[in-house]
Amino acid sequence: MSQLWSPAVQSLTPYIPGEQPTERVIKLNTNENPYPPAPGVGETLREFASDHLRLYPDPTSLALRSELARCYGVEPRQVFVGNGSDEVLAFAFQAFFCHGEPLDAPSITYSFYPVYARLYGIELRQHPLTSEWEVDLEALSQPQPRSGVIFANPNAPTGHTHSLDALESLLDKVTDRVVLVDEAYVDFGTQSAVTLIERYPNLLVTSTFSKSRSLAGLRLGFAMGSTELIEGLERIKDSFNSYPVDCLASAVGIAALQDSDHFAACREKVITTRERTRHQLETLGFEVLPSQANFLLAQHPDHDGAQLFAGLRERDILVRHFNKAGLSNFLRISIGTDDEMDYLIEALQALVR
Repeated sequence: MSQLWSPAVQSLTPYIPGEQPTERVIKLNTNENPYPPAPGVGETLREFASDHLRLYPDPTSLALRSELARCYGVEPRQVFVGNGSDEVLAFAFQAFFCHGEPLDAPSITYSFYPVYARLYGIELRQHPLTSEWEVDLEALSQPQPRSGVIFANPNAPTGHTHSLDALESLLDKVTDRVVLVDEAYVDFGTQSAVTLIERYPNLLVTSTFSKSRSLAGLRLGFAMGSTELIEGLERIKDSFNSYPVDCLASAVGIAALQDSDHFAACREKVITTRERTRHQLETLGFEVLPSQANFLLAQHPDHDGAQLFAGLRERDILVRHFNKAGLSNFLRISIGTDDEMDYLIEALQALVR
């Protein structure tokens, strides 16, 4: 370690993203959408006036926030946007969870939460999943001092989701701190909690254009909540970088939001392929967790997960393997096209026979 680093930097264990290969492979390891973004995105890119780039973008991102508000049935002042949902999450950790008390989260969930907690000096109180691999909302809602609650719905990497009724039950119990529901994968199988923000002013919902909108390369995320919470995020943003979303990203995001037919068609294709793949994996003897996301988490009782991962890599197929207690035998498999998933199944047939 460098002696020039601060003690805080020396203690960090950074988030490790999925491999981004330079060679041609079947890439099923980072939960990207296998289909291109809406046609209007390409038109926007072709028609975008380069002269715009000499000017700073609107620091309030009002046009994009207004389009998101229209899509979700809220007011623009209830919407915040940033460079990917990871940036929005980072701002939320700074704005809401630095109270000197533990932050409640599941023990198995999006692995950036522990990274941010360490970065901002927040104690993370992790609660085990239930025996059904579900986020234990009852444990998260126990009466005790806390700086907040955070979890993904659907959860990553398990894919399980909770109903709005279940979320309301938690929100009825946790009223004095922010409850952050990370909805990166919500469009692949469950209802958004955005409909609850009017009744629960401490609810913050975050999401992204990376998954269901096929814009992972753009880095565009957003949050919705009460005006009080959005103002808190804006105070952090304006103390860090008052121009977080550039004008091209804003225009592309608006174009993606405006094509609801393309969005629905791609979403349905991913869901259909997911269920077909789940059945095929089970036929091969895999245990596959129920998923409402664009990925499946699966393990084989007779084969080591790390060896299966390596065997697929040798066949130019990338999936995600987590070297973590409780997950080390599992593979997380992003949903690709039907042809890509068929190739995956053929490779797994050879590996588990």
